[in-house]
Amino acid sequence: MSPPRTLVLVLAGGAGGRLDLLTKHRAKPAVPFGGTHRLIDFPLSNCLHAGVTDVWVVEQFNPVSLNDHLNNGRPWDLDRTTGGLLMLHPHRGGDREGWHQGTADALWRQATLIRQFGPDALVVVSADAVYRLDYERVVAEHRESGATVTMVTTDVGLDDAGRYGVVEVSEGRVTSYAYKPDDPSSSLVCNEVFVFDPPSVLDLLDELGEAAGDDGLEDLGDDVLPRVVAEGGAREHRMTSYWRDVGTVDAYLESHLDLLADPPGIDLDDESWPIRTRGDRLAAARLLPTCDLHDALVAPGAVIGGTVSRSVLSSGVIVEAGATVRDSVLLPGAHVAAGAYVVRSVIDDEVKVGRGAHVGDDGDVTLVGLRACVPDGAVLPAGSRYPDDDDD
Repeated sequence: MSPPRTLVLVLAGGAGGRLDLLTKHRAKPAVPFGGTHRLIDFPLSNCLHAGVTDVWVVEQFNPVSLNDHLNNGRPWDLDRTTGGLLMLHPHRGGDREGWHQGTADALWRQATLIRQFGPDALVVVSADAVYRLDYERVVAEHRESGATVTMVTTDVGLDDAGRYGVVEVSEGRVTSYAYKPDDPSSSLVCNEVFVFDPPSVLDLLDELGEAAGDDGLEDLGDDVLPRVVAEGGAREHRMTSYWRDVGTVDAYLESHLDLLADPPGIDLDDESWPIRTRGDRLAAARLLPTCDLHDALVAPGAVIGGTVSRSVLSSGVIVEAGATVRDSVLLPGAHVAAGAYVVRSVIDDEVKVGRGAHVGDDGDVTLVGLRACVPDGAVLPAGSRYPDDDDD
């Protein structure tokens, strides 16, 4: 028997507002991660290792930043004559033209193309989480169950559950679904990976789209998933391995600190399932005689002369002698001058931290939570503090 024809649709068009300044000039899936990677590398690497060769990426917001990284899809073996990587953009022409307003709307606008492709299983994923998952294994379970949708679920704890679609389950069947509830009844949530029966979900999208009229559809969690759950067509695939949504700057920082745990929350170079990315071909990092480096990840092209601890430094970062960086993430090209101090902060591309400047430091050595997020290209003057007393 031939394997099922699987299509993976990566929803990569959202504005990523929860990531604040990090998505001002880049698409959320193009946000750097771990010093060397981008967030979209996780679903694409999952496709590679699961043997999925048809991957469509739905773009909208700041697409150039994402296209530059994806190029022809070669790192993920998607540069193929037949199939491979396909980029889908907002378009004019036809009754489904224009900008999409949410995940369900994005899927509805691509329904004609999906029907023409004729997949046996439609995998819909977001690109703002850090995890490993064998999509083909989930597809096999889904097809065997005969469900309309299989939701991949994760326990995130009650304190955080209200940010997601919260589910209750019984013997693998999803019996209740609530989208971002104020008072979640469970700590088990959908982690934005779904396997759909294509004809069923596309027909439902057509029905809901017609009923919505000019108002259009929004997210899958608003109408599509509650309807499928109510009709008894939803099942779960429980995920117990590492998964972290990095849709907020606080979570983005904490996920980087997870990389420095012993053992790390996720090993990007795990031989059994490495996370592939587009290589920059930079020279090895340079550690100067004055550097004091421990419990850190340092990308190629970085030059370190100061003190760096529990931090992740991307390519081209410079930390001068006498500077201190602690519990922080520095994105490509950031420069921390002598005498500067950076703590529990995310420093975006090409930021210049002047001599003696303090970023995120209020003198408390037991700080928890994000202290500062500095936007790309910012220049912090010598001796300044960020944020200062006048900043919100």
